[in-house]
Amino acid sequence: MTVLARWTIAEYHDMIRAGVLDRRRVELLRGDIYEMTPEEPSHSFYGGSLADRFRHSLRDRALVREARPVTFSNSELEPDIAIVRGVWDDYRLRHPQPEDIFLVVEISESSLNYDLELKRKVYATAIVPEYWVVDLKNRRVVVFREPKNGDYRSRSQVQEGAIVPLAFPDVEISVFEN
Repeated sequence: MTVLARWTIAEYHDMIRAGVLDRRRVELLRGDIYEMTPEEPSHSFYGGSLADRFRHSLRDRALVREARPVTFSNSELEPDIAIVRGVWDDYRLRHPQPEDIFLVVEISESSLNYDLELKRKVYATAIVPEYWVVDLKNRRVVVFREPKNGDYRSRSQVQEGAIVPLAFPDVEISVFEN
């Protein structure tokens, strides 16, 4: 019988420190290491401009992290945008964990199924309160809320107008304004 070897967070960090994963863009999901697809220019544009809009709207109420790790019990992902509590100094010795996270956003072009299915369940299992997938191909934002029992109970799609993040009801983020 063949059994798939699962990696722990500690083993994954050991591989990073040892240089085993140098020159590879990877993330750990449920103990498996996945190679991340290269970014197209539109991915970088929408991710960067959306992060800038969050920074402008939130100012010092939350930290906006771009393509930086967040750590869960058996996963370490690098979401395109993570809106987290605190300031950079809070994460000098650790990455944000579920209780630190307000919102995670993935910009999706070639990785749509991966983001909508596998990552959605990882974020829901970790009880991340809100998860957005910016679907560039279909020009929509899929919004997931109310994590429970490893999935989100609420799913909506927004193609025009604005979205209000749960944690910041005074902030409106326009959909595809660029």
